Amino acid sequence: MRLYELGYFVRKARRARGMTQQELAAATGLSRITINQLENGVFPDLGVNKAQAILGELGLELRVEPASRSRRPDFLRMACASASRSFRERLQEKELVRALLTGAVPRKRRPHFRALFEEVPSSVLKGAVHELGKWTDATRVARNARRIAESLGVA
Repeated sequence: MRLYELGYFVRKARRARGMTQQELAAATGLSRITINQLENGVFPDLGVNKAQAILGELGLELRVEPASRSRRPDFLRMACASASRSFRERLQEKELVRALLTGAVPRKRRPHFRALFEEVPSSVLKGAVHELGKWTDATRVARNARRIAESLGVA
């Protein structure tokens, strides 16, 4: 499970309990900003203890299970690998996800994103946007992808 997927389930459970982000933050000893960033998929890292505190407060639990052997393509990984082909440093999945969630590309990754929009088959990029859109606002992800393309001059 990716961190943005965890954030999706946290938001869903919090809303089902009628809690605000501030209430969840207070109950877990975390900041509202941390809860907000987690739910929006842009929190950089979350330790197991924090995750357990949040999930426990929401009546959820963290489990370890064997990874499913899904036959569906992993478009986020494909996009990162394809965009990194010509570069020494790889575009990390978390960098791609954060950019698609925020519409902002790290300066050092602009060449990777240019390659992603110019050289990678559009089906891979569309698949990545769709995959991420399952766990957050798909319209926002698509809008941010267009924003990135425009900022790079490849729209």
